[in-house]
Amino acid sequence: IEYINEIGFLPLFKNEIPGFSLEERTVAEHWWSENSDIDPWEWRAIIARSGEVAYGKFFDGKAGFISKEWLPYFVNYRRDGYDFDALWDDGKASRRQKKIMDLFAEENEDSELYSNEIKQNAGFGKDGEKGFEGAITNLQHMMYLCVRDFRQKKNKKGKEYGWAIAVYATPEHIFGYEHVTAAYSENPFDSGKRIAMHIMDVYPIASTSQIKKLIGVPVGVAPEK
Repeated sequence: IEYINEIGFLPLFKNEIPGFSLEERTVAEHWWSENSDIDPWEWRAIIARSGEVAYGKFFDGKAGFISKEWLPYFVNYRRDGYDFDALWDDGKASRRQKKIMDLFAEENEDSELYSNEIKQNAGFGKDGEKGFEGAITNLQHMMYLCVRDFRQKKNKKGKEYGWAIAVYATPEHIFGYEHVTAAYSENPFDSGKRIAMHIMDVYPIASTSQIKKLIGVPVGVAPEK
C-alpha cells in the first residue's frame, strides 16, 4: 500500500511497460504460496479489503491498483465527466451495463455484491444475458465499479464454502462521492494527460502507444456497443 501510494497506480501483472507491475517487483516463488506475509496474490485481497487503495481491472482489461490520491483523475478521465445515469441517458452505456449498475442504485440497500449475486440478479446466466465478464470488466475500466473484497460464498445457513470470489462495490461506496468526483471540474482530457505525464515521469522508457494502451480512452470517446 505504501508503494502504491508512492507511485500512484500500479498494474498487478506484467504489461508492455517493463517494470511497471507488482509482478515484476516481487519474488516469483512467493506467488500463490497462500502465505499472506509474502504472497502478492493474497496481498491483492488484503489491499482491496483495506479501503485505502482501489483495486480492479483498470489497465487494459487487467487488474491493478490506484491510490486514493490518483483515483479522482482516473474517474474523471475514464468516465469523461459522466455519472452512470447520465451515461445511460446519452446512449453511451450498454443494456448489460445498465442491468448491473441498477443493482448498485442508491435506492437499493445492497452496496456490496458478490459476483455470482450480480450475475444472477442482473439476469445473466445459462438462459439469460450473455457477456457478463465483458460487461463487468468494462464497468471497472470505466471506473464505475471496483473490487471491494474476495470472500467465500455462504449457504442458506450462513456457512462459508468454496473458493473466495470477488465482491464488487462502486468507488463512491468505498471512498465517498465527494472524493471520487473531486476532479470533475477538470477537463477529462487534462486528467488523462496528467496520468500519462506521471507515467512518463516514473517510467521514461514508456512509449506513447504503450501508455495509451494502458490507460485507455474515456467512455465518451469510445463507448461500448
